[in-house]
Amino acid sequence: MFDSLTQKLGSAFQSLRGRGTLTESNMRDGLKQVEEALLEADVSFPVVKDFMARVSEEALGERVLKSLTPDQQLVGVVNQELINLMGPVDHSLHLHTGVTILMLCGLQGSGKTTTCAKLAALIKERKKRPMLAAADLQRPAAIEQLHVLGRQIDVPVFSVTGATDPVQVCQEAVRAAKAQGVDVLILDTAGRLAIDQELMSELTQIDRRVEPDQVYLVVDGMTGQDAVNSAKGFNEALELDGCIMTKLDGDARGGAALSVKHVTGVPIKFIGTGEHIDALEEFHPERMAGRILGMGDVLTLVEQAHRKFDQEEMARQQEQMLKGEFTLDDFRKQLSQITKLGPMQKVMGMMGLDGGLSKMAGDVDMEGQMQRLFGIIDSMTAEEKRNPKKVIDQSRRRRIAAGSGVEPHEVNDLIKQFDGMASMMKEMAGMGVMDRIRMAKQMQNQLANNPNAQLAKKKVGTGKRLTPQERARMKKDRDREARRRKRMGKS
Repeated sequence: MFDSLTQKLGSAFQSLRGRGTLTESNMRDGLKQVEEALLEADVSFPVVKDFMARVSEEALGERVLKSLTPDQQLVGVVNQELINLMGPVDHSLHLHTGVTILMLCGLQGSGKTTTCAKLAALIKERKKRPMLAAADLQRPAAIEQLHVLGRQIDVPVFSVTGATDPVQVCQEAVRAAKAQGVDVLILDTAGRLAIDQELMSELTQIDRRVEPDQVYLVVDGMTGQDAVNSAKGFNEALELDGCIMTKLDGDARGGAALSVKHVTGVPIKFIGTGEHIDALEEFHPERMAGRILGMGDVLTLVEQAHRKFDQEEMARQQEQMLKGEFTLDDFRKQLSQITKLGPMQKVMGMMGLDGGLSKMAGDVDMEGQMQRLFGIIDSMTAEEKRNPKKVIDQSRRRRIAAGSGVEPHEVNDLIKQFDGMASMMKEMAGMGVMDRIRMAKQMQNQLANNPNAQLAKKKVGTGKRLTPQERARMKKDRDREARRRKRMGKS
């Protein structure tokens, strides 16, 4: 998501760079490109109009035009206005003593039932006891789907066999939750293919009789402005407390995410970023603005890493690197940890590295390449993994290639890559997160400047190039020292 918008905004800012001075005319041309990028991303026209009015007022002011770096100032203005457009967001679920009731609603196909389970998993992670209630009696498979998801995350699911009244199901679910000492009850209500009177009547009855503490609308980010229109309709009937936007890992242009808050006054509270049950994140406008502008989202990446990485294994690897030890086996384990964060393209984007590397990668299947790399390493002996450059000769290279189903030159390429990577990983040991990100960006630049896209091993130099006379003098000194030691040995 946002890939096209990020590229077009980048082009707009790039057109302003490198100019000696910026005039109001130059800036207006750049702002026009920003406006076109937003409209092409399916951002609502009234939203774009208001957004550009605020950006233009700042960008055409004397503070920006007379700045030494007007293009960077413009990025800052756009960044702040994007944050204002999507926020502020209250991330609290407002849990209280007793049973907190959360009601989820939405149209069919928005991912509502799966989102109920994702939200329950998130609440369980926060050491609270959730329960799911199957009140979607409109779609026959919804009840069974919720039970399957409940078993996956080990969360109880309340349902009534043969029930026809969703209001009664919700009321009985509240009684069951209180009896079982549940902290949070999540109601999965019915959806329709479109907003109609029957749907709204059913939801308003549940809202009135059950009195949920929070009402969240689940909207499909792939549907663009239809998602915004449905959010407006639901909010008029139910007074929503927030939106949960799903499928933001797909090819959505991102316009809905930028429009919802402005059109409805209701902020996006959570976003779904994948099919896995743990792929639900808090929505942070400032982080999303960073992603849109190609600056990455390191904080979210760090939070996910803390949740999903094996912390004991990470500590062990850190200790090994501090000792100057880093093997192909360690390299494989680190890559395996990274794959838990999602597709490599997504991870690079969150690090702010996506731009340059994705262009170089082209249509390369990065996940497929990763599996080939794992296959090569798995075909090596323990000794070969410890010291590949010294141990792996031509015959071993052929054996490893045959065992992993690749060509011998691919094994050789991996060894060369690892040789450069090992010294870099040792340098990274003990660094803070931001220092590692900076080093990763240096790595990106090195890859971009290297025709073979390989990491060169860092050369250790003397700090200056020696003249022929200096080299001859040093050789004479070495010969003299050798003769002196030889005489001392004879005596």
